[in-house]
Amino acid sequence: MLKAAGINPDRETVLLFTNLSDWDPVNKTFVHKSPYYAKGSNLAGLAWQLDSPELDTGNLELKKPIIHDGEYGEISLGKHNSIFIGGIAHELGHALGLPHCRENSNHDKTALMGTGNFTYGDEIRGEGTGSFITLAHALRLASHPQFSGSVKGLNLPAKANFSSLAVTGGSDQFAISGHVRSSIPVYAVVAYLDPEGGDDYDSRTAVAVPDADGTFSITCRELVPGKPAQVRLSACLANGAVTTWQSTYRVDEDGTPNIEALETVLELGDFVDALNRNDNQSAKLFRDRFDRKTRNYKICSAILAGKNRNTAVKTLKEVSEDAGKFPLSKVAPKAESVGWWQPAYNHVPNESLLLISAGEVFTTGIYAHAESRHIYEVGDGNWSYLEGKCGLPPMRSGSVVFVIKTDGKEVFRSEVVRPNECTGYRINLSGVSELELLTEDADDGKASDWGMWFDPILHR
Repeated sequence: MLKAAGINPDRETVLLFTNLSDWDPVNKTFVHKSPYYAKGSNLAGLAWQLDSPELDTGNLELKKPIIHDGEYGEISLGKHNSIFIGGIAHELGHALGLPHCRENSNHDKTALMGTGNFTYGDEIRGEGTGSFITLAHALRLASHPQFSGSVKGLNLPAKANFSSLAVTGGSDQFAISGHVRSSIPVYAVVAYLDPEGGDDYDSRTAVAVPDADGTFSITCRELVPGKPAQVRLSACLANGAVTTWQSTYRVDEDGTPNIEALETVLELGDFVDALNRNDNQSAKLFRDRFDRKTRNYKICSAILAGKNRNTAVKTLKEVSEDAGKFPLSKVAPKAESVGWWQPAYNHVPNESLLLISAGEVFTTGIYAHAESRHIYEVGDGNWSYLEGKCGLPPMRSGSVVFVIKTDGKEVFRSEVVRPNECTGYRINLSGVSELELLTEDADDGKASDWGMWFDPILHR
C-alpha cells in the first residue's frame, strides 16, 4: 500500500499513526492499544505512533481538565499530552537511528531518548525542566539526511575501522584512545556507558572528535558503582552511517573502574581476528608473544585447545593423581547437546570468542545455549567438589536458569540470569558417579539464551 502511494519504506523515514484508542471528551477518559515502536538508520526508518483527537501541542500548557488515563491514572490533559507527544518524539528518534541514553549529571533536563518521553513539555506547565536531545545524539543526527539535507555517499558501503585501541584507568573514570578510519569521513565518536539493568535507558554518554588522521581519545565518566557495564563506541560517518565497537567492564563499590576485561579484549584483538579468519597459524604466533605464565597466554591456549577437541581427556582416569584441580572443559562429556549451534569449549562461538561476563575474564568454559545438557562421569579420581560460575556474555537479550544434578538429584538451581550477569556455585562430588549440567530457557523462549559455564574446575 505504501509503495502504491509512492512511498518506499526501505528508503525513507516513515511514521505510521494509528487511532487504536478510545477518547471520551465528555467523561474525560482515555484508553489505548496503539503500538509505540520504532527502529531505523540513516537509510530508512519506521515508527508506529498514536493519534487521538485530544493530542495537540496547544494542550501541553493545560493543568486542567483532569482526565482519567487508562495507564497513568488521574492526570492533567497537559501531562497526558506530554507523555504521548513525548512518546511520538522519542519513537521518531529511534526511527532516525538513535538508541536509548540518559542525561549526564551536569544536565537539569531529561534526555528525550531516556525517559524524556514522560517529561516532554513539563516546563511549559511549570512542572519540571522538560526534555532535551543530548550532545551525543545531536552529533549523530547532524549527518542524517533528514537533517543534513544531503544524500551524498548515502549508498556507499560505509564501515569504520577502530585500531590501536588502548584503555587507561583512573579512580573514578577511564579513557579509551585509538584510531578510527573509513573511506567516508568520521566526524565524531560517541561512547555509550551502559550499566547492568535498566535495559539501555540508563546509558551515559561521552563524545570525542577525531583528529584529521583519525586519532581520538574519549574520557568515560558517570560510572555507576557496584555494577558491570558495557561500553559501546559508535563512529559517526558523514553520510549518516554508524559503526559500533563494544566491550565490557565493571565498577567496584567505591566507584573505581575495573578495566581488566577491556584490557584483555584489546590485548587479544590480533589473536581473535586471526581465529575469525580461520588462520590458526597466525593465532599461535600472536599467542606466543605472551609469556607462558601470563593469563593471556593461558586464555589463548585454552581457546585453541577448545577448538581442537582431540586434546580433551576421554575419562578422568587420565588425569594425574598429583593434579589438585582440573578444568571440566578439558574432559570429554558422556553426552552433550545445546539449544543452538553446536557444542563449544573454552570460547563463545561467535566473533567475540573471549569468555567474559559481568566485567570478569575467564580462562575456560562450556558453551551451554539453552536448552543444553552436559553429562560427565566423575566417579574416578576422588574429586571432592566442582566450583565455578555460570552466566551470559554481554548481549542485548536472553535469560537462562542453570541447573546441576549429581546422580540424577538436583543440587543447584540458579535464579534467572540475564546478559552480562553471572553467579557462583560449589557442588559436593564426594561419592558422586555422574555429574549433569543443564540450562533452561527461563520460560520465555530460548532466543539469545547464550548460557556459559565459566571456569568449571574439579577439585580433589
